[in-house]
Amino acid sequence: MTARAVPGNGQASLTAPFGRRLAGKIRERGALCAGIDPHPGLLDAWDLPRNVSGLEKFALAATDVLAPETAVIKPQSAFFEAYGAPGIAVLERVIAHAQDAGALVLLDVKRGDIGSTMGAYAAAYLNGHSPLAADAVTISPYLGFGSLAPAIETARAEGRGVFVLARTSNPEAAAVQNALLPNGKTVAQSIVDEAAAVNEGVPVLGDAGVVVGATVTPGELDLSALNGPVLAPGFGAQGATVSDLRALFGEGLPGVLPASSRDLLRRGPDPAALRAAVREIQSSIT
Repeated sequence: MTARAVPGNGQASLTAPFGRRLAGKIRERGALCAGIDPHPGLLDAWDLPRNVSGLEKFALAATDVLAPETAVIKPQSAFFEAYGAPGIAVLERVIAHAQDAGALVLLDVKRGDIGSTMGAYAAAYLNGHSPLAADAVTISPYLGFGSLAPAIETARAEGRGVFVLARTSNPEAAAVQNALLPNGKTVAQSIVDEAAAVNEGVPVLGDAGVVVGATVTPGELDLSALNGPVLAPGFGAQGATVSDLRALFGEGLPGVLPASSRDLLRRGPDPAALRAAVREIQSSIT
């Protein structure tokens, strides 16, 4: 996969594919994916008002600490969107701020649609001329994996990546994601296999990752052919431990990004305490 050089949001031109850049960041900074989730309860815990001012202070303070320490920063778009246009403006600043600090930004938007609408989402989040352009986004395949083509193609052209929801950590997901298809595979496994096909032949890591919750039962999925990164939410607050991660993904955790958001952010607002928490988690998953 080749990438053309394009201007990013607070980035230098992207001259390498996302998977290659991610592999380098993991070697440099470790695999932790740190979430920026401005949940109202966290604003309360940080003694900040539940308004745009509180959102901005929370999100930028967290980014100040987390972005220089971690390979990947994952803002949860919904908590910014809740404040309308001013909240989106804060999200733009978080993306640029994190990228300027050297972190890759995985924007958690979980978009999924068809045709030109999916293309518009791709333009919003994966085109380097957009102020919301991230290094990668989460996308939903539940209108059919083929509906994701505009996002996958834009990501490939722009040197960016996608993480496709496959087997998520929420309990409600099992009824759909573990359903059996006529070929005997689960829906989740078919999504992993489709992502593997996108990554086939790509060295290092492919640019099409999957989302597999850290709370999933070991053995549910075969990830051996994926050749791409895995975002593993559910680590920490949802109960998954380092032992669970290793049981599910293997001892070396190759290409796996354990994600911690609220469990990590509750260590703030003291920057030193938040930084110490990051380093503690990093050392535990190394």
